[in-house]
Amino acid sequence: MAEYVREVMTTGVVAVSPDASLVEAAQLMRAQGIGDVVVAGEGRVLGVLTDRDITTRAVADGADPLTVSAQAVCTPNPVVVGPDDEVSAAVGLMRDHAVRRLPVVEDGQPIGMVSIGDLAIAQDPSSALADISRAGPDEPPGPSLV
Repeated sequence: MAEYVREVMTTGVVAVSPDASLVEAAQLMRAQGIGDVVVAGEGRVLGVLTDRDITTRAVADGADPLTVSAQAVCTPNPVVVGPDDEVSAAVGLMRDHAVRRLPVVEDGQPIGMVSIGDLAIAQDPSSALADISRAGPDEPPGPSLV
């Protein structure tokens, strides 16, 4: 079983600048097949922007996604972990802060992301969450129950 965050994290970071529009961020998410991006600037993580943030904090309020910035809608100052932190610490942070993903930061720079799905795959590979997390964004997670 994985002991450290570096063993379970998704390496590489998909990031946008704070002034990127929500359309730019959403297009990047679609192109990468992901549901979140890091908002980074000034050499540090400023926030995390999810597809849900765009929907509930901007579009649902009638905001123009072409003119609203990623920084205006993201969750600012996110809780982060280091690659050498224990997996149990990441689980605890997710639980304590009710978040599903944590940027992995080393020397102030984002180097990856660890999600609840990454943890499920590592710690309980036969779980339904692990099956769903392994599936690509446009493919079903496994056999249908219908």
